[in-house]
Amino acid sequence: MTDTNTDAAPWIEDKYPSTVSYKGIKRSSQYLTMRDGVKIAIDLYLPKGMQGKVPALIHQTRYYRRIVYTWLLRPYLERADNTLQEIKRLTRAGYAVVNVDVRGSGASFGTRYMEFSPDEIQDGGEVVDWILQQPWSNGNVGTFGTSYTGSTAELLLTNQHPAIKAAAIRYANFDAFTDVIMPGGMRNDVFLRTWSALNSALDHDRLSNHVRQLMGRLKGFAVKGMAAVDEDPKRELLHQAVQEHAGNYDIYQAAKTIEFKDDISNEGMTLDQMSPYTRRESIAATNVPIYSWSGWFDGGFTHAAIKRFLNVKTPGSRLTLGPWDHGGGQVPDPNIPGHESQFDHTGEMLRFFDYYLKGTQTGISTEPPIRYFTMGAGEWKTTENWPPPGYEPRTFYFAPDRKLTPIAPEESGRDSYQVDDSASTGKKTRWMSLVNIAKLQIGYSDREEQDQHLLVYQSQALERSLEVTGHPLVTLFMRVKGEDGQIFAYLEDVTPEGTVIYVTEGQFRLIHRAVSKEKPPYKTLVPYHSFKRGDAKGLAPGEVFQVTFDLLPVSYLFKAGHALRLAIAGADRDNFDPLPEEPTELEVLWGGEWGSKMVLPVKEGV
Repeated sequence: MTDTNTDAAPWIEDKYPSTVSYKGIKRSSQYLTMRDGVKIAIDLYLPKGMQGKVPALIHQTRYYRRIVYTWLLRPYLERADNTLQEIKRLTRAGYAVVNVDVRGSGASFGTRYMEFSPDEIQDGGEVVDWILQQPWSNGNVGTFGTSYTGSTAELLLTNQHPAIKAAAIRYANFDAFTDVIMPGGMRNDVFLRTWSALNSALDHDRLSNHVRQLMGRLKGFAVKGMAAVDEDPKRELLHQAVQEHAGNYDIYQAAKTIEFKDDISNEGMTLDQMSPYTRRESIAATNVPIYSWSGWFDGGFTHAAIKRFLNVKTPGSRLTLGPWDHGGGQVPDPNIPGHESQFDHTGEMLRFFDYYLKGTQTGISTEPPIRYFTMGAGEWKTTENWPPPGYEPRTFYFAPDRKLTPIAPEESGRDSYQVDDSASTGKKTRWMSLVNIAKLQIGYSDREEQDQHLLVYQSQALERSLEVTGHPLVTLFMRVKGEDGQIFAYLEDVTPEGTVIYVTEGQFRLIHRAVSKEKPPYKTLVPYHSFKRGDAKGLAPGEVFQVTFDLLPVSYLFKAGHALRLAIAGADRDNFDPLPEEPTELEVLWGGEWGSKMVLPVKEGV
């Protein structure tokens, strides 16, 4: 067991010492001309004083390959720039790092009609071709990224370029519909609005104004904008590129035209076209080892990382799940004081790349492929498979007096809930962490007050500790006043003192309740709902229906003396778009023929 006051990794040193350590870095930048004449801007980082040839790492971003800061604050802000500091550390460890502004963004030319377009993916392959032609290249290439850049790293593999030997994909989507845009079939409004506004500011070179609005005048003043390449000292080419970006599509407006998984936006785009799962066979065919990781508070990408590992399990692939927000900088786990992560994310990635690109024995090849952190216990664990063995399903039935009991009640009953439109998980949630430009401290405060406005079911105090690891499931027998509705379910930990701790959540739009009889498009461990327009089924007046859906995966220890709680809401005002006509009342039926319940994968007495 590790120190419960930290998420640090006991299997590596505080800072992983790569086999090579250069003190200096040399950076240059230039345009590369693609097959269709579009110029793509890159930064090249090389170890200063390197001897011989080195492996390369490619990082492709639509968030500026490099930001220009005002000269007075530049040293401070560059030290606070996590991506820049990671690139510098990778370079000092003996890698050439190529940082790319993807087509239609940053200083690169072109326009964007969707994210991860076929042209953008093909550009990545041509950048790898360029790398192999350089005198410093030893022919081995790795790719890495976080969030958007994690997806560009994954999709780069679809080029099946033989030079790419390893990929680190962090905090990234696998199925864009279920993982980020429409979790449970409901529009992730806070993410879409925030992400769209950010990208619009970036594409039109208005980042300074955007930062000023979010973080204040001083910080807006400190950010000057995107970096031009060396051959463009007067920024004339950069201005031409920005003019081409004026033709970029509006992300939020495009997303608003998509309601079902098979919908096509006004630009002719589907969310499946932006989803790596649709290319999983070509990715798997590369046999490139993939290191996928995420956090328990990483929006819906926790499940995405698991799905990637299960469906693209190439030799050497790995999965790590920690107590982190999106990007891994914060630890919202309420059991760990402080919010700054102590995990050496870059060092762990270096262990991976040093082995597969340099042939260095770092120990990573002999370790179990999966590591996960159990919150509440403060413990890192390993396993060969997901879900880990030894966890058995345990059912908690809804019962009289809004209790959760291990035995199904013989009597039946119902609980009515007047939907509270003001219900919210707040503005510092796992969903807000996906685009946390303002650097909010992600986390959930005591849920007791909020739960007073929700429909709550609670167990007795536990006689023995109970660890939940895997994919919780909720089955509800319901009746609603309306033709549609949405459900939010929160698994919570109630301490003996009455503090209510958020553990995980699930959300679901009721018209998608039918469990599909089709073969799922990829391996999944939870009930498969297609979310297609033709499978949607409205609700009839007075109809009793069943809906089964999953909560986002988690590993959490409920200690002896604590109680489990399931809180149900009909809205999450600050995070998800409400339906045009929300039902005013929900009715949950239990007992007898109505088996409303929660099923948890558990291990007792750990």
